[in-house]
Amino acid sequence: MTEEPVNVNEFRELARQALPKMYYDFYTGGAEDQYTLKENEEAFRRIIIQPRILRNVRSIDLSTTVLGYNISMPVMIAPTSLQKLANPEGEIATARAASACNTIMVLSTSSTYSLEEVAACCDAIRFFQLYVYKRRDISAKLVQRAENNGYKAIVLTVDSPRLGRREADVKNKLVVPPLKNLEGLLPTKFVSDEKGSGLAALASGTLDASFCWEDITWLKSITNLPILIKGVLTREDAIKALEVGVDGMIVSNHGGRQLDYSPATISVLEEVVDAVRGKVPVLVDGGIRRGTDIFKAMALGAQAVLVGRAVVYGLAAKGEKGVNRVLEMLKEELELTMALSGCCSVKEISRSHVRTKHDQQLRSML
Repeated sequence: MTEEPVNVNEFRELARQALPKMYYDFYTGGAEDQYTLKENEEAFRRIIIQPRILRNVRSIDLSTTVLGYNISMPVMIAPTSLQKLANPEGEIATARAASACNTIMVLSTSSTYSLEEVAACCDAIRFFQLYVYKRRDISAKLVQRAENNGYKAIVLTVDSPRLGRREADVKNKLVVPPLKNLEGLLPTKFVSDEKGSGLAALASGTLDASFCWEDITWLKSITNLPILIKGVLTREDAIKALEVGVDGMIVSNHGGRQLDYSPATISVLEEVVDAVRGKVPVLVDGGIRRGTDIFKAMALGAQAVLVGRAVVYGLAAKGEKGVNRVLEMLKEELELTMALSGCCSVKEISRSHVRTKHDQQLRSML
């Protein structure tokens, strides 16, 4: 009998055993040299936790809110595409696990179940991730469908005017299954060529590389839903995002899959948080594998984190139960980290609970 996994990294190994190489490489791979992919995890390891002792931590409250929605812990499910490649139940299983764990799922535009099917399967709080296409009417239709089906926010991905070069997908000639949300709107089958994967062919043929800050006004004009932008990595862009009136920001480098040698998200989170000054929520994704990672992100100002690959590993290994277990693992680890650090609630996690490499450099100069 196989031993039960005790952490997220062990779920990754189970996913590797369960999946064809092409699909495992798709989920785990990053752009080019994969520097940013690796750095997303490594940067967390350079942050030290500074615990407080002799606090009454008999009762720990992990609950929080995002855009006014109550969730059981500051962990949301990031938009990850093509989940049927991991498990036949795909996004349906993930949504049900989100509902069971009382957290928010962000559904990808590039999902293998339609947004209507996911909405009908359970009562999870759902946000919808949006790409803007050359044909704006297609994006507008997706937004209206999301709004009509009870999705609570639009998460606009802003780091993908083109697709990053994911060399494993190029080598494997990744075949993209039909994208259910785009049926009847765009060709849903794209074939790889010698230059790239099927996903790259889809992106280059359909994504609007001209979409810019001024166009956020257009997006706001077609929906009443709050808009979060996903892909902010600098102070300058955080300030610009506030100026155009977004409702939230996700510090993200697309899981290291777009621009290689862009910074690890945890290393720039504080810069964005400082620029935003509490005006809108700031979330972060990328490299989160442990409860200690979540704690560090909260200490540096994130309202919540999003996990993508960890969820897919659970899905590939054990379906809905696997996603549920991954989320519960992260919750249990975060609760333990909070107790050992002297924090009874997420509100008590403060900047003084962590020491970054920058803090250490400043101390050495004094």
